[in-house]
Amino acid sequence: MSRHWVDITAVGFFIIEWLVYALTLEHSAYGRDSLSARMNRYREVWVRRLLDRDARMVDMQIMASLQNGTAFFASTSLIALGGALALLHATNDAITILSKLPIDLSTSPAMWELKCVGLVLICVYAFFKFAWSYRLFNYVAILFGGMPAASQRDTPEAEAHVIRTSRLFESAGRHFNRGQRAFFFALGYLGWFVSPWVLFVTTATVVIVTWRRQFASSAWEAMAPEVVNGEETRRGP
Repeated sequence: MSRHWVDITAVGFFIIEWLVYALTLEHSAYGRDSLSARMNRYREVWVRRLLDRDARMVDMQIMASLQNGTAFFASTSLIALGGALALLHATNDAITILSKLPIDLSTSPAMWELKCVGLVLICVYAFFKFAWSYRLFNYVAILFGGMPAASQRDTPEAEAHVIRTSRLFESAGRHFNRGQRAFFFALGYLGWFVSPWVLFVTTATVVIVTWRRQFASSAWEAMAPEVVNGEETRRGP
């Protein structure tokens, strides 16, 4: 056990960083100003403006594109899962190849299989998130189809339908984001196949890159809201 303390520490660091980042982004006051949170506001804006028009074909086409993108990532996660299982099946071949490299990347069969199992679990998690997100986008499309007519937009039933649709829409986007986050961290996890020290570096890199996209990117700045006369407007360049 003592000879693998670096591996255990590196994997623990990987798991803690993933959990802390996810909890901060989704369940903290700091995370309520992320790019994803800002986009959630526009999901509700979209649903409310949907009430102002009876012709909603364009809205359904946009929803179909969101569904297709989610289906693509779900399919990709299955392909990645197949690759991870192939690595697990080719343990002896992989160890033989690593032993012939000019740098020492040798590992035991048990450790290699453990690394592969971890990668398999990440891919399975990503697939479930994308698959559930796809299902939720289907539900949102159904709610779009059941949206009250524009002449009824000021009724309590219309308001309740907007809130219900917006919440389901936000949930679909949240699960999609979790699936993408799993993909990003899977890339960082690959560093463990080289060395536990590399895993420290790749995990930190993934956290920095994903944090910057959520809180310091040009997209985040573009979506910065300003309130003018009680209405939210987008800040100019």
